Parts: sequence; C-alpha cells; structure tokens
Amino acid sequence: MSDTTPQRIGDYEIIRELGHGGMGKVFLVRNVLSDRVEAMKIILPDLAARSEFVSRFTREIKTLASLDHPNIAALRTAFTAGDQFVMVMEYVDGVTLADRLQHGPLPVADAVNYTSQVLAALSYAHARRVIHRDIKPGNMMLTPQGLVKLMDFGLARSTEEVGLTATGATLGSLDYASPEQVQSLATDERSDLYSVGVSLYQMVTGQRMFSATSSFSIMQAQVRETPRQPIEIVPALPQGLNDVIMKAVAKDPAQRYQTADVFRDALASYSAGNSVAQATPTSIPSTLGGPLSPAVTPGVMTPTPIQPGSPFNRSLLLVVGVVLVAALVAGDAVYKAHQQRLQNTSPASPATTASATATSTQANASVPASSESANAQVQAPPPVPSDAPSHESSPQSAPASHNPAAHTPNPVPQGPSEAELQAQQAALDQKRLLDAMENEIDQLDGRAESVESGVGAIEQQMHQDGLGLRGDVVTARSNMRNDLAKAKQALDAGDAERSRHYLDLAHHEIEKLEKFLGRR
Repeated sequence: MSDTTPQRIGDYEIIRELGHGGMGKVFLVRNVLSDRVEAMKIILPDLAARSEFVSRFTREIKTLASLDHPNIAALRTAFTAGDQFVMVMEYVDGVTLADRLQHGPLPVADAVNYTSQVLAALSYAHARRVIHRDIKPGNMMLTPQGLVKLMDFGLARSTEEVGLTATGATLGSLDYASPEQVQSLATDERSDLYSVGVSLYQMVTGQRMFSATSSFSIMQAQVRETPRQPIEIVPALPQGLNDVIMKAVAKDPAQRYQTADVFRDALASYSAGNSVAQATPTSIPSTLGGPLSPAVTPGVMTPTPIQPGSPFNRSLLLVVGVVLVAALVAGDAVYKAHQQRLQNTSPASPATTASATATSTQANASVPASSESANAQVQAPPPVPSDAPSHESSPQSAPASHNPAAHTPNPVPQGPSEAELQAQQAALDQKRLLDAMENEIDQLDGRAESVESGVGAIEQQMHQDGLGLRGDVVTARSNMRNDLAKAKQALDAGDAERSRHYLDLAHHEIEKLEKFLGRR
C-alpha cells in the first residue's frame, strides 16, 4: 500500500490495494464494527470533479443495488467521504479468467461451465433491463470452488437509456466489443452475448479473436473481418462447440442468439450430446476453478537428478577434492610469504619518525631541484640517551606571534538572517518549479499536436468507411484541450499546484489517445 493511501475511510480499515483502472481503485478493507472483509471501490480524486465520471460511478451503484444473483458480485453499501465517492462490494476471493488464461486455454468442460454461469447472470440482468456492455474475461472472477462472479457494471445501462450510446458514451474493451458498439449504433442484450462469444472463443483457443494491435485496426476487424474458426486453431475442439461460438459472434445481431437463455440452452444441448471431457485440448490439467497445480510447463526442460554412486557423481567429488587441496597449498604459501615480509621490515623509532617529519617540512619549504638534493637534507639523528627526557614530556610553549594583527580580530560582517535565507530559497525553488512545469507544458503541447493530427486523420478515414469515432476518444480529445489551457492559465498566474493538477489530467487524456492510435 502506497504512502498516499488512507489507512481508514469511515468504518473501514484499508488492508491493501486489489487493483486499479482508468476510473478508480479497489481496496481490500475490513469493517471495524462487523470484522467482515469486503472490497471497496473509490473513484480517483482527479476524476471526481468531472461530471461524466461521477454520473458513471453513481449509475454503477444504482445498477448493482438493483441486482441480487449468485453469479454477480453484490453491492454492500455506498457513501461519500469528504470529496470521495465510495462503493463497498462483496469481496470475491479468486482470480479473473483473464489471469487464468495467461497460463493457456481452458479445458473445454471448464470453458462451457464458466460461460454458462456468466449467461445465467446476464439472463437475470437482462430480465431487469440492465445491459452490462463490458463483458470480458477480466470481469469474470473465478473462485477456488469453481463459481464465476460477474463484476464491474461501470458501463452498464438500462435498455430505456437509449441516448447514452447515441451521444458517444464510453465503450467497453474493443477486443470484446460488438460491431454495433464499435460503430456507436444502438445496442441491446445481443451485444453482451457477442462479447460472451468472444470470451468463450478465447477460453477454448487461448487466443484473442483478432490479433490487431491498434484500436482502429481492432474496430475495423470487429466490423468487417471474419474470425478464424476456433476448430482451425484447436483441431481437437468438437464441431458442435465450434458452431455455437461462431453463431454467437455473428456480425449481424439478428444472426446471433437472441437471448442469454437460448445461448445457454445451446451450450447445454452440446454438453448433453457430446463427451466434452474427451475433447480437452492439450494444454494444462483441468483445475475446475481451483488453484493451478504445479504441473510441468510444456517446452521447459526438467533437469534429471544425479543418483548417488553414479560415475558422474564420483568424478565430480574427485575434482572437488583436487581443487580444495590446491587451494590449501596456495593459501599456506601466501601466509608464509606474508610472515617473511613482516620479519624483514623493522618499524621506525619514534625519534626517527619525528626527525623525518621535521626534515620533510624543511624540504617542502626549500623545494629542492632533484630527488638527490632532497635526500641529502635528511640526516639520521644521533641516538637519544637512555637518561634523556621522554618525548612525551610537556613541550615548551611556542613564542607568541609578532603579527600585531593577530591580536586585533576583524569584525564579523553581518549576513542575511535565517528567515531571509529561507525566503530567498523558497523563491528560488518556486522559480525552478515553474520553469520545469513550463518545459513540461511545451512537451505536452507537442504530444497533443501529434495526437490531434493522428486522431483527425483516423476520423476522416472512419467517416469514409461508415464508422464513427469512439465516444471516449471524442471526450478525451476535448478534455485534453481544456486541461492544457487551464494548466497554462494557472502557470501564468504563478499557481503551481493548480497547474500541476491540470497537467496530470492532460497527461492522462493524451496517454488515452496515444493508446487509441497504437502508439503505446
């Protein structure tokens, strides 16, 4: 947990961060009154002042409050704490299917089981006129018991809210978005079913349906390209399941399954008529929702353990013994040589050391022309009689200096006070900060111009192809312009804190647009 993370919000003690996204952060929390562990979602402070994000967050709260299903993560409560919007949800202990798919495709039986649970949740939500609009493996949480919980209703809307899509509402993840979502057309329950089909496609193949990298190319693929049939990627996949998936991802909504129940019935009919357990692709062992077993990873060589008494083991021991003996002999020789040098070197007497120091001082003062003349000045002192006083006796006082100025100290000039020095340093730091922020604005201006040009070119091409620019891209472009303008105004006024706030917002929007252009 970072230093900026609060330790407690209301009656909830924050334990650690679970994850974060473009809109908020999710924390693992404990209610100090009930001791129940739950999940808390907080909207990012930088976005709390923007009405569109607040509206989306409150809409998610109201949507979850209307749903109660075993395959949907439940809402516990919601409240505001200062300027923060807080939502407390059921904590689901498990992993997302997106994380699970990083280890390869799922066994067919598991993929069919998990998809059927998601369809059960959607059947319940659709019956209450709620469309999720962001179905993907990353929003499907899998518990160790094999239960799937559908999460993140942040983009969900009621079927009565027709205007949201038409006004350019933010779309879901493009890899799983339906063609009508990509084209900013009206969407209904069948868009969710398309996204379920794309997710099932990835579960059984281990690959995304389209391998395009940029947002624009993915959008074009969703509208125009026919995906490879899953059975072409996994030949062992049953033809019946292949046909179910291809029907679910039809471009025309009228050619897809019309309801979640029909889709689920098709999977049940396929399962009843086929032995799906025998059609599991060769990937990793079935876990049926449990933690991954430490199976041998395909393609990774496992070292063979050396058996005691083998010829290789005896040879290794012989080599180690020879090396140890050689090291001992070498160490003994080094030690004896060191002792011999210590015996041949006699330490200098204190008197000799003192004389040499004095002579060295004189030599430094006269700076001889050659090393021979310098050596000539160093004379061995006569031996000190045993009855002579020790050099440790108190030396006589040195004569006083003849410099009259030494007895008349100069007055110490009075410098600026500590408060004045602090004020000068603060002014210097402020100037440096403003200069650095001015340079940062110049750099962001350059990136913004490049992004504007790229988005404009794509917008023209999309209009020619009959596509509409994504609503979130339009919003990001507008926010980027406004944030940069406000950052410049604050900088001109010398308000570094306010300028920093809008610079961070502009940077966030520019990154979003660069990702759309495939530059990140």
